[in-house]
Parts: sequence; C-alpha cells; structure tokens
Amino acid sequence: MTTSPSSPVADDSPVSSVDDAPPRDQGLSSRAAAVLVFGSSAAVLVVEIVALRLLAPYLGLTLETSTLVIGIALTAIALGSWLGGRIADQVDPHRLIAPALGVSGVVVALTPLLLRTTAEWSPALLLLVASATLLVPGALLSAVTPFVTKLRLTSLAETGTVVGRLSGVGTFGAIVGTVLTGFVLVTRLPVSSILIGLGTLLVLGAAVTGWQARRWRRATAVALATVVAGTLATGFAPGGCDAETRYHCARVVADPDRDSGRTLVLDGLRHSYVDVEDPEYLKFAYVRAFASVVDTAFPEGEPLTAHHIGGGGLTFPRYLAATRPGTRSLVSEIDPGVVRIDRDRLGLGPVATTGIDVRVEDGRLGLRRLAAGSHDLVVGDAFGGVSAPWHLTTSQALKDVRRALDADGLYVTNLIDHGRLAFARAEVATLAATFPHVALLGEPADIGLDPTASSIGGNMVVVASARPLDAPAVQEAMDARDVGWRIATGDTLTTWTGNARVLTDDHAPVDQLLQPHPVPAAR
Repeated sequence: MTTSPSSPVADDSPVSSVDDAPPRDQGLSSRAAAVLVFGSSAAVLVVEIVALRLLAPYLGLTLETSTLVIGIALTAIALGSWLGGRIADQVDPHRLIAPALGVSGVVVALTPLLLRTTAEWSPALLLLVASATLLVPGALLSAVTPFVTKLRLTSLAETGTVVGRLSGVGTFGAIVGTVLTGFVLVTRLPVSSILIGLGTLLVLGAAVTGWQARRWRRATAVALATVVAGTLATGFAPGGCDAETRYHCARVVADPDRDSGRTLVLDGLRHSYVDVEDPEYLKFAYVRAFASVVDTAFPEGEPLTAHHIGGGGLTFPRYLAATRPGTRSLVSEIDPGVVRIDRDRLGLGPVATTGIDVRVEDGRLGLRRLAAGSHDLVVGDAFGGVSAPWHLTTSQALKDVRRALDADGLYVTNLIDHGRLAFARAEVATLAATFPHVALLGEPADIGLDPTASSIGGNMVVVASARPLDAPAVQEAMDARDVGWRIATGDTLTTWTGNARVLTDDHAPVDQLLQPHPVPAAR
C-alpha cells in the first residue's frame, strides 16, 4: 500500500518544538545581561543607603527613619519586579531597558537638589518628595531584571538556569552595592557626589544600551544635560554641609556675639559649643550642670581620670583640662570626621598638652576596655540625631560603667526627651537598678518638682554613683552658674520614675519611647 506524501503516517522520530529549538539571538549576551542586572541591583542599594544619610539632617537618624527608608526601598523593588515582568510580556524589552536606566539616572542625580530644596522651602512635602525619589529609580531599576530575564529566556528547558543565574547576580550586585557604599563611598565622598556620580553612570549605561535606537541618541543627550544642570544646581542648594563625615552632615557656625565662640552642628542639631580661646566658658545649660556636679563632688583643682562616651566638640574634656590641670580624659568618638573637625576647626591640641586622648571607636566597646576601678568620672553624651544609641542605655552597658568607676566615682550623662518623657524615665529606672544613688537635674516641670506646670522636655542630666551625692551643694553650684535647673533625688525621683521599664540588651525600645521635639533642641 502506497501512501501519498500528504497522508498521515505513524512516525516514531522526535517532533521539533519551539521549546526545544536552539536559543535564538536576542541581541543580548549573557555577559551584558549579567552586567545590567548586577549594576541595577547595586544601584538600588546605593540609593537606599545614601538617601538615609541625605534625610538624616531633616528627619533625624532614628529607627523610624531607617524603617521608613527601607520600607520604601523594598516597596520599590517589589513594585518594579512585578510591573516589570508584566510589561516585559507585552512590550519588546529591548525598548524598555534604556529608558529605565536613563530616567533612573536623572532622578538619582537630582535627588540631593530636590530633597535639600524641599526641606528648606516646603518641609511639609519632604516625605512625599523623598518617597518619590526612592520609589521612581528603585522601581525602574528593579524592573531591569525581569526585562533582561525575558530577553535571555528563549527556551523553557533553561528556565531554572537563566532565572537562577540572574537572581544570583542581582543579589550579589545588591551585596556589593551595600558594602561599597558603607565601607568606601560614604567614607570618601559627599553623599551628593555619590548620587550625582551614580546618576551619570546610569545615564551613560542607558546610552550604551539604547545606542542602536536612533531616537535614544537625542534622549541621552537631554538626560546628560539634565544631570549636568542638576550637578551645578546642587552646589547652590540650601542645607549644605561644611563636611560630610561618615555619620553626619557637619557644620561649624561662628557665634556672632562672641568672636571665639563656635557651635558644632551635626545633622541640623547643635551638638557642642566651644570657645576656642576660653575653655572655661560653658554656654549650654546641660554642660554647666555637668560642671556643677563634678566641681561639687571632687576637690577643687584635683586632676581626674575621666572617660567620655561621645566626643562632639569636646567641650567638657577641654573644661576639665583647663580647671583641673593634669586630668586625663579618654574620649570614645565613633565619627572620625568629627575628630578631624575638632583638630582642624575647633583648636584641639595634642594629647601631651591637653591630656585629651580621642579614640575613634564605639562607646560600648570603649567601655569594655576600661580596667575595673580605673576612673573617677564617666561622662555620657553620645547621640545620633536626638536619640541616644540604644546599646549605651541598657543595664548591661551601665554595669560596665559601674565596673570602670572607683568607689567614689561618678557617672554623669545627658538625656534628651520630650512629651511624656518615657525614655528619660526608663533610663533613670535603669540607672536606679544599677547604682545605689541616682539624682536627676533639669527644669522643675520636667523632673516633677513643679506639678502646676506641664513638662516641656529637652536636656536633662542624670548622676549615678555608689556614694551619696550632696544635692544641696549641687543646687547651689547650679544657681551660681545660672543654670535655672533643680535637682530631684530620693522619693521625689522614685515617684517621677513610676513604673518605667528597665532597659536591657534584650529589650531597649529607645526610639519608640523617646519623643523628639519638632524643633531641634539646643544641646
């Protein structure tokens, strides 16, 4: 029986299918795909970390600010990945990658100008503008991965390989972006320069990716011109810094009423006032309270061995050096940029002449290195924005403080809180659980000595020791210095503290307890 060529016949040979066909050339090599996914993923993390630092002068460096920025960044990544995948199924991805990179680059480069201008001229819109400058580039850059995956995925037989490889490359890019920003870029470059440089790289990447499409030559030129204009304008934007340190936007402001007076401003807050010619001049009330306590507790002119947690402008170490010659002050200051400012702009001399030894280190780690019973005085004055670093507030940290003090030693620390003063009460409760004697210095309404007035909040000073404190003498010393504060001890302080929680390494919700004031507090 003969069959015609058109007749159906049984055939055991394999049938060719689209899924098993050799991959077709999509014009995007595996190397180019890896570079695009790696670079876009890294850029998202660079923008996230740098944006947090850019916002710190206006929103504070708190847990809430960090959570907000991370949440917006993750929203952008999720939105970009989801929408990018849907769009890639409907539009040729070749036409999408260059616009995504180009628009992202322009927004990233303009971010310093947009945020600083908004913060100065329309603070109410800052969160909206900040969200947009994170969402737009974050979503567009996150969409690059599904665009590239669509181009590389030419056969269902290689789905796992392609998706897995690009996912791994993207994750590795995010890791590199995080490490590079945190350990290299932020330590060497201003945040505005980082974002402008990244924006320029993204626009150039868009140019390279879309060069075959003629219309993108003109669009790339417009994008580059926008980046250049934004770069120039950023130099004139309000809210700039004298120096961008590893942790802060720092400025030194001259006192118009005192030729030798200087104020160190970190992230928009006045952290220290220094008279470079007269270290005995103390402007801030809380520093005068420090001096009142120390001058009362120790014989006049007696040199001390002191440890300072947090340096800032080193106002109090300078005061001790001037009033108690021979005093040895060891300072733990985490920000090397602040130390450079102390030396270059605020007149800090060498250790041999000042007795002030500044070490760039975390305050908690510095405490651990102190020998038991080795210090007369420990001073706490470390802040990130308006919030005390939580790991310095716990009972475990305070036990290290007590261990370092001798039998007559004092721990004196600065607190800042407002509203219900929940954090201040918790810290006093924690100190009372660690030291037998605790006293609180502050405005009468804030420390429970004026029940007819509502608390305002701001600076308070807590003193803790193993020996009783001469409260009347401290009050007299504060009055002589015109501090305007009162001192609370004993049952009065216990009533004020109430049932406040004791802070521990396992549970210290400092950022939630603390209520920052809408107007930066003078410190």
